[in-house]
Amino acid sequence: MSVERANQGQYSAEPSPFVEIPRDEWSALGIQSTNPLSESEIAQIRGLGDFLDIQEVTDVYLPLSRLLNLYVTETQKLHSEASEFLGERAKRVPFVIGIAGSVAVGKSTISRLLKELLSRWEGTPRVELVTTDGFLYPNAELERRGLMTRKGFPESYDRLALLKFVADVKSGQDEVEAPVYSHLSYDIVDGEKVVIHSPDVLIVEGLNVLQPPSLGQETALSDYFDFKIFVDAETGNITEWFLNRFKKLRESAFTNPASYFHRYAEVPFEAALETAKLIWETINLPNLRENILPTRGRATLVLRKGANHRVETVLLRKL
Repeated sequence: MSVERANQGQYSAEPSPFVEIPRDEWSALGIQSTNPLSESEIAQIRGLGDFLDIQEVTDVYLPLSRLLNLYVTETQKLHSEASEFLGERAKRVPFVIGIAGSVAVGKSTISRLLKELLSRWEGTPRVELVTTDGFLYPNAELERRGLMTRKGFPESYDRLALLKFVADVKSGQDEVEAPVYSHLSYDIVDGEKVVIHSPDVLIVEGLNVLQPPSLGQETALSDYFDFKIFVDAETGNITEWFLNRFKKLRESAFTNPASYFHRYAEVPFEAALETAKLIWETINLPNLRENILPTRGRATLVLRKGANHRVETVLLRKL
């Protein structure tokens, strides 16, 4: 079965480094694998406003987890053989996966799902997941720098701390700490840390994880990634998903008085929705266009979603 197709649509303007694989051909690649997750486990993984069912897991993410498992196995083998060739003592090095994409595109759900699937494959029992939200500057610092309205843009992160964190994990340190972010308080949780303990695989999920080096730096975060995934969709669809998620949050998390966005649960629905549209148009959409979409071409694999959140096409970088 040949999976290479002529590129179409937005990928046809210039030669593409990707092989385009339609969903039916991609799903056939995992036909001999058994989905290890139950409906209830998938429901716990699924994010608010995202679509995910057993068929989607079986057709799309099971083949992807198998492909990633093959990459991990071969990378570990290469590392061991290279260390032997160089006369060095081989030390187990974690395989690092970066997952990028817009707000509301579903990358957090995909990250949690891949964590669960990869942990079921032989050779990768310890899989850790870290989001880059923990490396945002605290709100007080963002206010001091005049960046509260650019939260999520590259400059709103402590990029050096994030780079050091991934470098330390990649170097094989036994324990590495990362800050914790609360979506309830919309801020870094002072004094709270998550500890990463020598994982077989580390998944790093965030808006801008595929960014090139910032000005004055030689190294990019993505230089430490062994595999890079970009979750893609039409901008109009992402806009709709963002607004739908806002509506659902207004009826759930925002009703908590401790929520940073509690005020949106108290104002009239139309006024709250207009605010959501303003947030999208002035913050998230510019960030998507200026910073996130330009990194799509740096990915190893692109998951292209349709209007219903189902993956329709997979783009895999040519070897």
